[in-house]
Amino acid sequence: MRSIDAIEGGLQPARVPQLSVLASDVYRPDQWRDFFMTVGGGAAALTGLVFVAMSLNLEVITRDATHRYRAIGTLAGFAAVFVTCALVTMGGQDHVAVGIEWAVVAGFGTVFYVAGYVRAVRMGGSALWLRRYRLIGGTALYLTEVLGAAVLTVGRVEGLYAAAVAMVALVAFLISGAWLLIVGASGPRVDVAEGRGSDQAPDR
Repeated sequence: MRSIDAIEGGLQPARVPQLSVLASDVYRPDQWRDFFMTVGGGAAALTGLVFVAMSLNLEVITRDATHRYRAIGTLAGFAAVFVTCALVTMGGQDHVAVGIEWAVVAGFGTVFYVAGYVRAVRMGGSALWLRRYRLIGGTALYLTEVLGAAVLTVGRVEGLYAAAVAMVALVAFLISGAWLLIVGASGPRVDVAEGRGSDQAPDR
């Protein structure tokens, strides 16, 4: 009886550490550090370039609601990516902390993005540079980050990969938005209320 108890008692401690190791392996900082450093550094550099481009067309951007809120949304998006990458690379965090931080920051980015589009429409911004497919696409990427981060908090590594892919896609999306901002600031203006432009049709 003692030998059986000893065997059973010896097996139990060996299983508990194994389960804890599996739980901690959901987010491995050493494997993801390079990814977050690359994406976060790129977002910071692109933020500086957008500031420079805005300064060259500051008067036009501030006068038009579409350009103004696109500038705010683009800068907020790049800032959200940078802040996320900075937070998740801090030491001593598990997958729960990383998921919560990621979801909160991406949630704020979603609010800035959607609110900017709505305000641009209400204030009569240039409809030529407002497209609903961009609103849908950008919102979908932000929400994918939020949902992926939420899935990560419950210990599913699939959520980490989904949020990471959405973040990279969002950076590319924001780059295209920055390009539209620069081009739009020097292009024709179309009023949302009238829906008329000098050479193109308004948003469909």
